[in-house]
Formats: sequence, structure tokens, C-alpha cells
Amino acid sequence: MCLAVPGLVERIDGDYAEVEFGGVKKKVCISLVPGVRVGEYVIVHTGYAIERMKPEEAKKTLALFEEMARMMESGPSGNTA
Repeated sequence: MCLAVPGLVERIDGDYAEVEFGGVKKKVCISLVPGVRVGEYVIVHTGYAIERMKPEEAKKTLALFEEMARMMESGPSGNTA
């Protein structure tokens, strides 16, 4: 199974960008997405930006990830331990 995660491009330096994922910043290769700009969302897989993502779709996806994390923290009964 593969997982690709949306992130926000904050800074670009050549073929690499600093991309923010929920407060965590990572260096990501952007050579597969020519013309990407600061402020855009990209989908990242194994350290490579593979596609641009519309901001509204990225925000929906990130909200779902946050909801899943909260559900995992609360356990199967729905109660926080």
C-alpha cells in the first residue's frame, strides 16, 4: 500500500522545497512538478512531490487525517484513555 500526503510549499530552492505537513517541515524534491510555487499544495510520496492539489481538496484531506488521528487516540470505545 502506498500513501501520499498533501503538504504546503513554503520555500523553494532549485529542485527542492520546504513543505509543511501539519507543523512538520520536510525537504521535498519538486522536479516532477515543474512550475510549482510557494503557497501551493502538493501531494508528496516518498520525498517527491508528484502532483499539485487544489487548496480546498488539500484542506479536506488534512481534516480527515486529523479526524482519524483523534479517533485512534480515543480508542475503539470512543473514550479517551
